[in-house]
Amino acid sequence: MMKSAVFGALSAVICALFLFGCSSPQDRAYEAQENIHEERLELVSEYQDCVEEADGDKVKIETCEQYLKASKALE
Repeated sequence: MMKSAVFGALSAVICALFLFGCSSPQDRAYEAQENIHEERLELVSEYQDCVEEADGDKVKIETCEQYLKASKALE
């Protein structure tokens, strides 16, 4: 599950970089940062949902930590 979250996040960033090839370098940088920020927010939201669904189960919460680690990898 973690690999797919990290892969999805990095894929989104790479796709965004290719899509903005016609923009100025500054615009591309801003848009790439915005995409990274949005992806981090999505991963944190998934983490929060996962923890809520875990309902206190420590094993499930440890699994949820993968979302948090993926979001930190995008910093």
